[in-house]
Amino acid sequence: MEDLLTNLSPPLQLLIAMASLSLLPFMFLCMTSFLRFIVVFSILKTALGTQQVPPSMVIIGLSLILTFYTMSPVFSQMYEAGYKPYKETGSIVLALSEGSRPLKNFMLRQTREDDVAFFIEMSKGKPPQTPDEITLFQAAPAYIVSELKSSFEIGFIIFIPFIVLDLVVANVLLALGMFMLSPTIISLPFKLLIFIAVDGWSLIVNGLVKSFN
Repeated sequence: MEDLLTNLSPPLQLLIAMASLSLLPFMFLCMTSFLRFIVVFSILKTALGTQQVPPSMVIIGLSLILTFYTMSPVFSQMYEAGYKPYKETGSIVLALSEGSRPLKNFMLRQTREDDVAFFIEMSKGKPPQTPDEITLFQAAPAYIVSELKSSFEIGFIIFIPFIVLDLVVANVLLALGMFMLSPTIISLPFKLLIFIAVDGWSLIVNGLVKSFN
């Protein structure tokens, strides 16, 4: 299949390249570290109960910056891997194929073996003998599923202290007979105080950045 694509005429190769570029937003959102950042930060925002603070644009911007920071070595490898074959052969399809290998290797390092095995089995193709034989179409869905699981595991750990604080405040208000007062409103300042005291943003950002292999 790859040999067939590389032997296409330049106009057809350019058409395929343009179609691939239309998938860049999807690839950036679901096939990079952005997925873990945005899910964890969204869960953190819900756990804090601060409604619209920080704004969604701030969370997305922070996730984008951290994504470029963590993915910059991979992006550099993709450029180097794709530029050389394009310079030698002039084949856009070959450049895209070779340039996607570092991204695939990055995804496989973060992906659980069970998820990869499941999607390889679902593809009903010839089982790969080495990781290099795993296609991008098999690695991508396995990576997304693994990242969602990892993100929710991290989010669960983040959520526990805030839930405990909500329960403590609710029990105190119940003991004082303040039934009409919302426990969430009372616990919010204490959540913010504890989060600031432990330097929560730095802890979470450092942990997320270091969690990628």
